[in-house]
Amino acid sequence: MIRQVEERDLPVLARMEEEIFQGSSWSLEVLQAELHAPARTYLACEEEGGILAYGGFWFNGEEAELMTIGVAPSARHRGLGRSLLTELFDQAREQGAGQMFLEVRVDNDPALGLYRNMGFRQMGLRRRYYQPEGIDAFTMVKDLPRSLGPVGGDRNGLGKESVTDNE
Repeated sequence: MIRQVEERDLPVLARMEEEIFQGSSWSLEVLQAELHAPARTYLACEEEGGILAYGGFWFNGEEAELMTIGVAPSARHRGLGRSLLTELFDQAREQGAGQMFLEVRVDNDPALGLYRNMGFRQMGLRRRYYQPEGIDAFTMVKDLPRSLGPVGGDRNGLGKESVTDNE
């Protein structure tokens, strides 16, 4: 089940951050600030009472910036990252975003594969973006077009893309 992140989830997310991102993980304080910052949307994928994945974006009124996404190592290769990203795309679209941007470590092959498969394209490179390691980041973007039906509405009546839409 994918749901909104709540304050009570933050200690779990802080532990997941450390496990997933190690030296570049967000602290509990950073997670609290992010959750309560304006124009942020954070979601968690929960199964059997535990959070297995989480992610969020910032919407600036025109476009969304993927701030973070993480999947517990024990829950990888189950499609949770893809499901979570799809829901983040839908929520960004509903808020009016036409594109989603992100930065990703150049050495994070699994994430790069997922992002490319989900329709992101590489735009540029940010040198030494990830600190303290000094790892470069690729900047990537994905268009989030609205689905238009025959009279300007969405194709499936749900505000979401139908399976015939191209990503």
